[in-house]
Amino acid sequence: MSQQEGKNVVEQNIIDRRTIKSFKKDPISAEVIIELLNVAKWAPNHKLTEPWRFQLYVDEGKEQFVQAYIDSQPKVDGEVPEKVNRKAQYFRDIPAHLVVVMPEDPRQRRWDEDYGAVSSLIQNFQLAAWEREIGMIWRTNDWVYDPAFREAIDVLPGEKVVATLMIGYPKHIPEAQPRTDIRELITIINK
Repeated sequence: MSQQEGKNVVEQNIIDRRTIKSFKKDPISAEVIIELLNVAKWAPNHKLTEPWRFQLYVDEGKEQFVQAYIDSQPKVDGEVPEKVNRKAQYFRDIPAHLVVVMPEDPRQRRWDEDYGAVSSLIQNFQLAAWEREIGMIWRTNDWVYDPAFREAIDVLPGEKVVATLMIGYPKHIPEAQPRTDIRELITIINK
């Protein structure tokens, strides 16, 4: 394959990728996730710090993730609200959950560089997965900041949850939503 053909495949994959919210129940093996992360790790990261670590919840291990979510939610009269139980069941039905964590460096420049690198890795991961017909949603809900959730999944003080990626084979692929033409958002300085 020529470089031009490869570029077209990459471009089309970027354009075609969608956020998936509805998943088939077919399992995805941990090994497949690891293979995809081994591709994604080639994201640019300043001084090759590789500022990321991962926690993968599959099979029976998903219950730890789901329980951490439940524990982070407010109770009503000491009971878990039905809305929370429905969301928990939705999470149970998703084949895999990947939590992506980075160190919280007190130096702003390093923090920014690390966050950019981790975000690039996540996008690489999404694109590599999409190529294998695996979809996901990148979530950063309020509950990832809750101490109960963080403690339950062993996120340490000084670490940031960059994403909870919910991963599976798409049951439904949404239509593309329009994007603003960059010509409307760019200022070209040429003098």
